[in-house]
Amino acid sequence: MTDVLLFLSYTAAGWVRITLGLLLMWLLLSSRRPGAASLGLALAGAAALALLPLFFSLPAFYGVALETVWLVLCTSRFQGAPPRMGLFVGIFYEIALSLGQFLVAAWLGVLFRDAAFLHTASPQGQAAFWLLHALLLILAGFLWRNPDRAGKVAFRGITGVAVVGLLAVVTLSEQTVLPLAADTLDMWTMLALILMLAILLFHLNRQYQMEKELAALKAQQAELLERDYTALSRTYALHAKLFHDLHNHLGALRQLLTRQKWTEAMDYLDQLQAPIQNMTDTVWTGDDAADYLINRKATEAQAAGIRYQANVEFPRHTNLQSADLCAILGNLLDNALEAAGQVAQPDQRFVQLTIRRIHQMLVIKVENSFATRPIEAAGVLQTTKEAGGLHGWGLKSAQAAAAKYDGMVQTSFTGQVFRAVVTLSYQGVSTEG
Repeated sequence: MTDVLLFLSYTAAGWVRITLGLLLMWLLLSSRRPGAASLGLALAGAAALALLPLFFSLPAFYGVALETVWLVLCTSRFQGAPPRMGLFVGIFYEIALSLGQFLVAAWLGVLFRDAAFLHTASPQGQAAFWLLHALLLILAGFLWRNPDRAGKVAFRGITGVAVVGLLAVVTLSEQTVLPLAADTLDMWTMLALILMLAILLFHLNRQYQMEKELAALKAQQAELLERDYTALSRTYALHAKLFHDLHNHLGALRQLLTRQKWTEAMDYLDQLQAPIQNMTDTVWTGDDAADYLINRKATEAQAAGIRYQANVEFPRHTNLQSADLCAILGNLLDNALEAAGQVAQPDQRFVQLTIRRIHQMLVIKVENSFATRPIEAAGVLQTTKEAGGLHGWGLKSAQAAAAKYDGMVQTSFTGQVFRAVVTLSYQGVSTEG
């Protein structure tokens, strides 16, 4: 084949490989979705790397190494992937590609009894070369269109490639149709084993990170619950004091009315009205902690100039625990109030809470206005906070609580309205002794 055709072929194939690598980094490392800049650099890098075998007699290893470095640079610079893990994934991704290319070419050579399939510069070699890259292109399209399912599919696919690759290499060593050097087969067998080990290490690392995140999540939930229950205890103590002193207040009012001091009596009643009004404004769910939490968020909204509305239809006597309800409501309402408070126009700040029961399903919906468009990575909303701490854990904490009731948290936004919907499956609890 001519040098021009080989250059175009290598450029297109390199772009497919690097683009698929960008998608895998996005899904496996929870980085940002590839954009026009990273895809454009992928094409530029593929073109540059395609020139190497045409002008320099370099071993294939150097091309693989340079492609790995270019892939890691693109993902760390434009997608925010951690360089260390990006390098780890990039190296073994390129090993998997090289193993796949060798196996496709070798088995086509066995099938057609033609060693030319092993040489990419030949027409047969290009056919084997593009058979693999056509599959990679289909995979890239699937990952791009199905990000919600693609993460698990990608990881299982890589694991399957490693297992099948090892079996295919071992089987190649037993065939006699196509002569293959023993050291070549030994090398690919060793690389297939190393690839399987790398996948195992990556899986263990992901498990460790998930357990670490879960521990932090539980600590955050405990802190939020302690904060809310402490405030609840103070409120109950205040209300208890109010009722304890009620007979004194009634006595004072009686004296004022007996002496016909109407103005003083009205002033005295006005002083008592504020805490009593706060108690009567409570949105009752039947759960004391949830009632207090909803009402306290209404007070916070009023202080911040946010229009707050709560429409609650709550089932009585269920297996829904107070701690879980507070984790869900507290986190969603905290996020909503914070986002709505950033809206510049006071008349456009709002938070609306809706709780509805549908058969044995409880639906909790929180809607709010926002000023800054939410950031998504791999289908997951990211915090816009620069500092660390508890920021960014709100939705994760709500999801962890919802999961106890076979529930889920779904988020969406249209225009300037953000929406978080939680669904919970509950069961009735008998109150008969």
